[in-house]
Amino acid sequence: MPAAIEAIAGELHAPRAGVASLDNATGHQNMQQLIQLRWFAVVGQVVTILVVHYGFAIRLPLDHMLQVLACLALFNMVSLLRSRNHRRVANGELFLALLVDVATLTAQLYLSGGATNPFVFLFLLQVTLGAVLLKPWSTWTIVVITSICFAGLALFSRPLALPLDHDRGLWSPFVQGMLVCFALNAALLVIFITRISRNLRARDARLADLRQRASEEEHIVRMGLLASGAAHELGTPLATLAVILGDWRRLPHFSSDPELLTEVAEMELQIQRCKSIVSGILLSAGEARGESSEETTVSTFLDDLIEEWRTTRPVEDFEYDNRFGRDLPMVSDSALKQMICNVLDNALEASPHWLRLEAAHDADALTITVTDAGPGFLPAILKEFGKPYQSSKGRPGGGLGLFLVVNVARTVGGRVAAANRPEGGAIVTITLPLAAIVLEEEEAEDEEVLAGETIETEGHDRNRS
Repeated sequence: MPAAIEAIAGELHAPRAGVASLDNATGHQNMQQLIQLRWFAVVGQVVTILVVHYGFAIRLPLDHMLQVLACLALFNMVSLLRSRNHRRVANGELFLALLVDVATLTAQLYLSGGATNPFVFLFLLQVTLGAVLLKPWSTWTIVVITSICFAGLALFSRPLALPLDHDRGLWSPFVQGMLVCFALNAALLVIFITRISRNLRARDARLADLRQRASEEEHIVRMGLLASGAAHELGTPLATLAVILGDWRRLPHFSSDPELLTEVAEMELQIQRCKSIVSGILLSAGEARGESSEETTVSTFLDDLIEEWRTTRPVEDFEYDNRFGRDLPMVSDSALKQMICNVLDNALEASPHWLRLEAAHDADALTITVTDAGPGFLPAILKEFGKPYQSSKGRPGGGLGLFLVVNVARTVGGRVAAANRPEGGAIVTITLPLAAIVLEEEEAEDEEVLAGETIETEGHDRNRS
């Protein structure tokens, strides 16, 4: 298997690692939500304890309850520091965090009336959060533990001097406490469950993108294998045809007829172009890359590419505007070359009379814009741009060109966008990060220095000899 295809095949395992990283990122975000909720709980409990103790003149063990709150705040600070240094948050860590919340709530309720405290229904908040955040076994463990805590509070707790005068309605302190507990439960559930659900939906969307990418890369591997095999098979007959045409050129019958000689020369040119295409396919597949790769610059790479493309395509009016600015070193890459040529070929097919390519240095990226005067993209094609077999050409295999363009750009961290011009025609914009295609200037200078030292050493060796 060619080297590049093996590399792409290796990348197919990347979505699996991506799934794990997505789970870790989502767990980290959910832990942040729990930390925020815990700060709300600390502040809310301080306010509630002070209001009940001093406002309603209901005696509470302030020292012990504030000590529990201090422990909760300390645990939350430790959790906050850990979340900043460790981005990996698994189910067990979330489970432990909820157990600490259940334990502190149980301790506070034990000190303030136990099961007769109207805020005992805050246990439901912990159960609901566990159902959203944790795995099933962890959720059911939270259910069992909260039930045991509720039963234990009914058997063992400090009594609270709170009259059960339910007949007074809203004027009853117990009913008021239940109302506050209900409103608090409802508000916190709406706020934090909404945030957590948004995190989970974002994770699912990114996971769907990773699966789609894995499917597309698997498709590329299959096409790469097919193209590489076809290129190998075509190499021999093309070489045979080149030899035969070379023999024909020397035959008296052809050499004496200028018209036939011109046709033979044209056939040799087209065969040479076919051999160049086959070599390009093999080069993209990773074969002979070490022989063909050479150091160049961005502007030189683009200028040579455009010159070669113009001489081999029947374009009538082609505008080329290279506004890259200060040139930067790079290694000539056949995959990038074929990607740009593919976009130009598609534009030429839609608009054979006029084309324009503009290259610019935009921030830290190379931006290549191809504009044509054709009919433009259909809305359905724009909606599914870059998907395989999305084409208006009506022939088998249509749409693979732009599909490969999008995937080549994506492998270097770039992107491809398409739009229709108001005055007619289409615009395709390729954005490639310079960090992925440009050589570091320091590295290039080091290579020049090493090359100079090598030449100097060879000169000394010659002098000695």
